Amino acid sequence: MTTALTSLPAVAGPVYVPGDEGFAAEVFSWNVATTHEPLAVVGATNAQDVAEAVRWAGTLGLPVAVQATGHGAVRPAKGGILITTTRMAEVSVDPVARVARAAAGARWSQVIAAAAPHGLAPLSGSSSQVGVVGYTLGGGVGPLGRKHGFAADHVRRVEIVTADGALRTVDADHEADLFWAVRGGKGNFGIVTAIEFDLVAAAEFFGGGIYYPGRHASEILQVYSQWSARLPEEMSTSVALLRLPDAPMVPPPLRGALTVHLRVCFLGRPEEGEALLAPMRAAAPSIIDDIAVLPYAAIDAVHRDPTDPMPSRERGVLLDALTPETVERIVAAAGPDVDIPVPMVEIRHLGGAFTRPPAVANAVSGRGAQYVLFAIGLGLPELAPVVDAAIERILAVDTVPGGLMNFSGGAGPEAIQANWAPADRDRLLRVKRSYDPTNVFSSGQPLLP
Repeated sequence: MTTALTSLPAVAGPVYVPGDEGFAAEVFSWNVATTHEPLAVVGATNAQDVAEAVRWAGTLGLPVAVQATGHGAVRPAKGGILITTTRMAEVSVDPVARVARAAAGARWSQVIAAAAPHGLAPLSGSSSQVGVVGYTLGGGVGPLGRKHGFAADHVRRVEIVTADGALRTVDADHEADLFWAVRGGKGNFGIVTAIEFDLVAAAEFFGGGIYYPGRHASEILQVYSQWSARLPEEMSTSVALLRLPDAPMVPPPLRGALTVHLRVCFLGRPEEGEALLAPMRAAAPSIIDDIAVLPYAAIDAVHRDPTDPMPSRERGVLLDALTPETVERIVAAAGPDVDIPVPMVEIRHLGGAFTRPPAVANAVSGRGAQYVLFAIGLGLPELAPVVDAAIERILAVDTVPGGLMNFSGGAGPEAIQANWAPADRDRLLRVKRSYDPTNVFSSGQPLLP
């Protein structure tokens, strides 16, 4: 224990320092490429624990980081205090008001399970195992998004501990600048201890995925580029080039091979969905086609994201169109003729409600783009130069300014600030300096160094 940590915070949850039994498990991240190295980690059990830990860090002059599930752990927290929120996992649903409240450590699977009996659904993402708060504060691009927009667009209220250790409840009528900034600016303004948001009516959907042999990548993506541009807002889709491992958890036809995975979620009549899918079904022979009518509780069937922790390095860019030239550049960099340690290259269709302003303005960036191109590489230290170079080649296409926080990877402050147009960036920085003048919250995806 360092001299600065001879006193510990008065919290109900556990406090660990390096060398303690339990320290390694407490700082563990789902993205195992990121290893946090704090001076101490506080396992918060409630909002008061969070506030006390932040005040304690303030007396020591130390920065503060936060982690729930660790899916968004894109850079390590070193030398400060890490607050973990996995013990704060309460979820409640008001089916009449169509509103849910989730504490800091809750996962989308909990909200989905609580909402489903009422025919309701949250605007969750590609995996129900991801934490509610981090995903939402970064915008939240999910499989209902073209119809309903970003998850952050539907946040009603946020409970947040700011750098002074105060627990604040903010909404459109209370500390509106902070409410604006935190919905899109992610963890730069404090630690959110609970969030309240709208649910939508979606008992079921028509969707799932189609897997194609990788040798057809070029023709599939060319068809997708034309097909997706004409889709109604009720259909959200993405397509990915997958290099899945030769491992037991992977279906045999997909093991150790390049495949193309079309992901589909349609909020409409199944027969309409079938008609809309026809061009993609005709694009190439499929290996697996599991498109069906599914309950929203089965939403993970759309993307089939991995559930086991894995090491990754990731980054994305925005596109205003998916042109034939862009497709060919992507295929040349990540298609069947190259061997790269990049398990997934995804093109996610935006447009629709993603381009429209929300009822209550927020700081979500990237609004207006039509696609996001995103690459995830193996996050092994010995492969870092190769992975980074491969991702650079994949993303070297015609892009538009700006970016999405949840697709920015481990970018530094300059690149993070570039996600916003100048007016929004300047407003974010004013709010940051107002609520966190000494940059206590500088880990993760920081606005300031």
